[in-house]
Amino acid sequence: MTVPLLPRRAGALLASGAAALLLSACADAPLAPPAGAVPAQHAQAASAGIHEYRLDNGLTLIVKPDRRAPTAIHMLWVRVGSMDEENGRTGVAHVLEHMMFKGTDTLAPGEFSRRVAALGGRENAFTTRDYTGYFQQVPADRLADVMALEADRFAHSRYSDEEFAKELAVVKEERRMRTEDNPRALMFEQQMAATFTASPYRRPVVGWMGDLDSLTADDARAFYQRWYVPANAAVVVVGDVDPQAVLALARQTYGRIPARPVPVRKPQPEPLQPGERRIAVKAPAEQAVVSLAFKVPRMTGLEPSPDNDDALALTVLESVLDGYSGARLDRALTRGPNRVADAAGADNGMIGRGPQLFTLTGIPAQGKTAAQVEAALREQVARIAREGVSEAELARVKTQWIASQVYKRDSVMGQAQELGSLWVQQLPLDADERLVERLRAVTSARVQAVAARYFGDDQLTVATLLPQPRAGATQPAAAAAAAAGR
Repeated sequence: MTVPLLPRRAGALLASGAAALLLSACADAPLAPPAGAVPAQHAQAASAGIHEYRLDNGLTLIVKPDRRAPTAIHMLWVRVGSMDEENGRTGVAHVLEHMMFKGTDTLAPGEFSRRVAALGGRENAFTTRDYTGYFQQVPADRLADVMALEADRFAHSRYSDEEFAKELAVVKEERRMRTEDNPRALMFEQQMAATFTASPYRRPVVGWMGDLDSLTADDARAFYQRWYVPANAAVVVVGDVDPQAVLALARQTYGRIPARPVPVRKPQPEPLQPGERRIAVKAPAEQAVVSLAFKVPRMTGLEPSPDNDDALALTVLESVLDGYSGARLDRALTRGPNRVADAAGADNGMIGRGPQLFTLTGIPAQGKTAAQVEAALREQVARIAREGVSEAELARVKTQWIASQVYKRDSVMGQAQELGSLWVQQLPLDADERLVERLRAVTSARVQAVAARYFGDDQLTVATLLPQPRAGATQPAAAAAAAAGR
């Protein structure tokens, strides 16, 4: 999994990172029934055209009609990711995602993908710390075919030890290329490991190479048996479909899978950080990079609370710093005669199953040091803590959020991704629109308060990439030291 150098913008966060778990359940009955019988907690989602059902075996079905084109997105979301792994078996969630393409009781390795292609569709999958997802986009009249294929794979994944060994080699090469041979990704991986002590977020999604070396096919099979159960999964369908017809198909395919209990998850709270942490990562690179990660509260729901309100205000702060071309970090660090950075960015996690971070990242300009960039990044936050933000800045950010809500509806894939991530993260399925309303109410005073509260040294972990000469090249020691600010 490649880690980008500079984090996503706030608009993208709201378009794809607003996330949610299941609300309430009723066996095999629509959670968003026809008008006049809609439970209060689902009324807003139903008015947005979102239909939610629960099958008898516990699987959740989410359907949103969008009839602008004769196409349909079918996604299977499993609420399991790298944070659910055990020490010594890191990377197994991601390896299992690969193995889900390697056959079932009735399909040979690779046949799943060949059949989807024959239907005129496209497909892929993804693994994160919080979840694993599988998707297909097909002509709407072939939806029944992919639902049958995915239900079969979900219930009857099979592969040989030899097939596992071949695919594990592919994953290990992926780790080499995307992390070990990518200095910036390597630095971010090391920063996460240093930032968290108890939280499983400290482990990389792709896994540690030492764990991959010893991972077995039985490890992946056991992980599959433990977590790939109907009550731990949701099917999302968006496109030119009828909700009741999709429900009937779901009952015919996924509904036949036997129910099994979801394993109990033990809490793994992160202990209070007792002081600043710093790491240096040496790797062949052309430029230094500095990243500051501050522990901040995460949003756990839409209701007002100190943590939820602060998480929203921190998201506004992120956008004021880095939400548009010419935002504060861009103007102060990368432009003009006093520029210190070639690039600078900010990101607030806001939502996730685990603890969240606010990160500030920068690449020193020629002749500047990582220490100078670090000081400049922190000064921009300190300035907001002293002076607040202008009403014009807040208005610009809020206008962009509203626009992002409109633009994302152009994509059926984007709508499906948002609904699935909302289900995973335990927020209502209409949380995107309701979040915008909450964000409208964030004041300059609240942004100023969080800038003053969460950016001290005690909750900070600083990672610096120290460029090293590449094989066959030379780099004077003085130049390397200057990049690090020594």
